[in-house]
Amino acid sequence: MKAVIFSAHEFDRESFACANQRHGHQLTFVAPSLDPTTASLARGYPAAIVFVNDRLDAATLEILRTGGTQLVALRCAGFNNVDLAAAERLGLRVVHVPRYSPHCVAEHVFALLLALMRHIPRAYNRVRDGNFSVDGMTGFELSGKTFAIIGTGRIGLTVARIAHGFGCKLVGSDPYPPLAAETGLPITYLPFEEAAAQSDVISLHVPFTPKSFHLVNGALLARMKPTAVLINTGRGALIDTAALINALKDERIGGVGLDVYEQEERVFYRDMSDKVLTDDVLARLLSFRNVIVTSHMGFLTHEALAEIAKATIGNLTAFDRGQPLVDEIKHQRA
Repeated sequence: MKAVIFSAHEFDRESFACANQRHGHQLTFVAPSLDPTTASLARGYPAAIVFVNDRLDAATLEILRTGGTQLVALRCAGFNNVDLAAAERLGLRVVHVPRYSPHCVAEHVFALLLALMRHIPRAYNRVRDGNFSVDGMTGFELSGKTFAIIGTGRIGLTVARIAHGFGCKLVGSDPYPPLAAETGLPITYLPFEEAAAQSDVISLHVPFTPKSFHLVNGALLARMKPTAVLINTGRGALIDTAALINALKDERIGGVGLDVYEQEERVFYRDMSDKVLTDDVLARLLSFRNVIVTSHMGFLTHEALAEIAKATIGNLTAFDRGQPLVDEIKHQRA
């Protein structure tokens, strides 16, 4: 089966080449992200394989369908960037990768958290500059701290297990919490606002929906401890970035670790090192010493990439053979 892979990087070429060895699909890799201006690159391809920041609005989907695309395969779990109603109207099938190693994102949470707690970026830069002073570098320990996991799905529970290993007190917030007997974890479930207000660390693991838009806003930030650390490896729009900047300016939050950002599709996955950063909001975020931003790379491990490629190729094969699409996403009518 012929498929074009948008937003392709070298790591995509490697993982998909390996996963495709036994299947023999004809894969074409293109660097541009998918939007209405690039959708014509899929002409003649029955399948388009897309990523988290590709734009699959009605205009893009119409161009894909006109060009002969029948299947849209997301190589990620989230699908908030897809107009599912338009896809259904156009007769396009949409699949995703609902599950892959939860450890990749969960471990990235602690990479961000520990770097913030122990001032690792500043310490590294000081030593590189020959400055071996540790003044101003006092951190804090995780042991005994209250750790809030907002959303206790597979990734959230993996974060909880790691936090428990550090000796943290666990609180959770989830509309459908798993049973304690199923998790083996001493998690106390609270309403979201209470969990955030009580905690020293808040880690976000909820899907992005209209209800979760700006889940963390000015009112919530005002209730949090001024020493609290906020980690977001979910979706950028879970946080009201303008409100977060105000809290940082007023020193009402201890630290922030972001692997996602509201307007990330304009910047992330691009080399901007020789250009002026025109996103004033992101530039302001990067100016704070207690903020670490990474470029949506929580998924970026050899293990996770292999699982994602294997699942995506499996979806292509099932479609090509007329088999049921177990990972299909359908439009849910209100």
